[in-house]
Amino acid sequence: MANEDKKDFNAMLVDSKDMPKVQIITDEKSIKKYGGDKMYFAPPIDYDKVMRLVPCGKLLTVGTIRDYFTKQSGADFTEPITAGIFVSIVAWASYQRTEDKTPYWRTLKANGELNAKYPGGIEAQKEMLEKEGHIVIQKGRTNIKYYVKDYEKALFTLK
Repeated sequence: MANEDKKDFNAMLVDSKDMPKVQIITDEKSIKKYGGDKMYFAPPIDYDKVMRLVPCGKLLTVGTIRDYFTKQSGADFTEPITAGIFVSIVAWASYQRTEDKTPYWRTLKANGELNAKYPGGIEAQKEMLEKEGHIVIQKGRTNIKYYVKDYEKALFTLK
């Protein structure tokens, strides 16, 4: 996201944009990829509620959140693009608040990857995760990415 300092992410967080909703898709490629035609859209505040559940020392992935919403909604899958955007909105909204923070840094991308779109980028998320006892490793030579080592062992179970 660009111009984060000029946006009111807490206003975005509570703007449901007619969500939650289920949309039926007709694109055969997508139906095959996601295993069905019922696509669920969760509002940004729902991502915040789930991300707040993760205790210190535990982790979530965006995919885990999407799977949780899929099961809760009875849909076939949760829309992936808005999921990534809304997780970033949660992070920036928390960053803009002086209190009542959401521990967004505990939510990782696929395969335990750190999220460069969070406030402060990779360095800030890495620092917060390491404070909570996680080991962050670097992978790649040219396209360098950062991951939580053995993140699967620290995954939080959503119920």
